[in-house]
Amino acid sequence: MAVSTPGIARQARPGQFVHLRCQNSIEPLLRRPFSFHRIKGGSFEILYKVIGRGTNLLAKRRKGDTIDILGPLGNGFDIQRTSGSRGSPSLEPSRAQPRGERTAILIAGGIGVAPLLALAEELTDRRNCLVLIGAKTKKRILCAKDFKKLGVKVHLATDDGSRGYKGFVTDLLRKVLLLTVNCELSSIYACGPKLMLKEVARIAKSFRIVAYGSLEENMACGIGACLGCAIKTRDGYKRVCKDGPVFNLQEIQW
Repeated sequence: MAVSTPGIARQARPGQFVHLRCQNSIEPLLRRPFSFHRIKGGSFEILYKVIGRGTNLLAKRRKGDTIDILGPLGNGFDIQRTSGSRGSPSLEPSRAQPRGERTAILIAGGIGVAPLLALAEELTDRRNCLVLIGAKTKKRILCAKDFKKLGVKVHLATDDGSRGYKGFVTDLLRKVLLLTVNCELSSIYACGPKLMLKEVARIAKSFRIVAYGSLEENMACGIGACLGCAIKTRDGYKRVCKDGPVFNLQEIQW
């Protein structure tokens, strides 16, 4: 869904989100959070899956409708860490990147691909960006063509092997890191199911790589007042809507 909101779009950053009222009435009571999928001039896009009452109502919206929005909310990705030199990461050992290059590795599971496209579009050096997308089957792979149009390297993983690497996308991540010379200069940016993010955190720690993840939690207010989205971190409880949704994955108490 594309939404024309110049005020919000000008302030939006990859990894942040908006809180939408699914229809212009009091029902359903709670808004729904959606990350910025793309940010273009005076508008932005969201990518969502129809799974419940709220998204069913949202899917009935048509061109020209108005929508009640709060945003941009939360803290996004630290894009400063993604700047790098020339070159492109590869799964081939003979083409592994030279020493001294910084790589941004974007890893998505299912609909978790939503905030990573905006991040990829924001990168100043996409030649050093590697995108890993995982899904259960090839029919559930999202946005691969969009990433390729940006000139980034894309690798796919499916649980059933119907497309790309057979297995979890986190297994593919480990394989990529084993063939990447300078892991200490790389950064990981992830979004997906909680179990996937937990595994990304474990892998990143073993390779001594900083890893950021966009977390999902049920939200009521979206501005940090209700404390309904609190998660446990090494520094105590933090709110996904206010302190996140992007966190250093090593901070989370899994």
